[in-house]
Amino acid sequence: MTRMSGWSSRRPAAGDAGRPWPASRSWPGAAIRSPDIVPPPPKVTEYVAQAKACPCCGTVSEGELPGHVRARASYGPEVHAQAANLACGHHVPLARAAQLLGQLGGVAVSSGWMAGIRGKAAALIGASGFGDRVRDLLRQAPALFADETPARAAGGLRYVHLACTAYLTLMHTGDRSGEAIDAGGVLPGYAGILVRDGYHGYAHLTDAAHAWCAAHLLRDLKGLHDAGPDTEQWAAKIACLLLWARDAAAAARAAGQAALDPAVLDQLTARYRQAAAEGLRGSRFRHGATARDAARLARRLLRHEDMILRFATRPDLDIFTNNEAERTLRPVKVQQRSSGGCWRTIEGLADFAIVQSYLSTAIKWDISKLDALRALFHGHPWIPPGLEPAG
Repeated sequence: MTRMSGWSSRRPAAGDAGRPWPASRSWPGAAIRSPDIVPPPPKVTEYVAQAKACPCCGTVSEGELPGHVRARASYGPEVHAQAANLACGHHVPLARAAQLLGQLGGVAVSSGWMAGIRGKAAALIGASGFGDRVRDLLRQAPALFADETPARAAGGLRYVHLACTAYLTLMHTGDRSGEAIDAGGVLPGYAGILVRDGYHGYAHLTDAAHAWCAAHLLRDLKGLHDAGPDTEQWAAKIACLLLWARDAAAAARAAGQAALDPAVLDQLTARYRQAAAEGLRGSRFRHGATARDAARLARRLLRHEDMILRFATRPDLDIFTNNEAERTLRPVKVQQRSSGGCWRTIEGLADFAIVQSYLSTAIKWDISKLDALRALFHGHPWIPPGLEPAG
């Protein structure tokens, strides 16, 4: 810290007019700090791999260079970490990321070199055992959030699949089939609670107890009620009932209860069935799109009652919505938008899924993306120690 010395004096008062001002009348002012950035020149390290020959047997031994030194001129791990933080951690377009790295770090790299940084990070993450560790932990979780989102790659449509918790993220790519969902290695045989939307591709996972995302249902109920506020009042009743049950489950969870009071649960179930039956009954003798939507939604509510009310029968788990999965998948759209609307190759999309899994998990553990990338490129990648932080 650089200290600048100075002086200050009081302002002349009205009664000082015409009086001589003492030259020595001054005192130290308040210390005010002004942080600033001084970009240092890049530090260049020269590595020499010496070869020594044994004078007795003639065996030649050569020194080993660090892993990141692969050519006569190689960028160091900090350059790699900063570049990956821009391109992968913050989704900056490649040419702009190369320009920023040169301006902020004093290291001039090409757009082509920046384009390869994600692949390097993905290879290091794959070799670290991160994916296997997260996969094993996810299968031990009492509840998982699953979702998928489309992504354009190599001129076609692919999907990024996700299984996650509040502290773990694992993504992989494929089509939208059940086989592609299973390819992540987490959901097949999983016996906990699977929180998801209404996509039928998860129906084959019969070992898990499924929970339907209530946020999707609330949107459908609101849309139906807005289309027919006079005829679809039952939709508002169901929506209010779900929100009331959500608050009751949250109160029970805060009190450390593993189940709702049986009387409360019976009342919830009875009112739920009554309102859904009202909606189905009221749509039978009406015509039009609103009536068809009402019948379809009412049948869904009655047919999938167990899934929809899972959050109330398991109040010990916060599974009312699948928002955790939707928030975790949002960077897919951010990256696609900054990449011109698509990935050029399917391999590039797969690398994105690997790196994003690593960075998302680190963020959930309050580890910054840059620190996680520094650890990765310095040869000791961060691995989650458990399902959630201790304590």
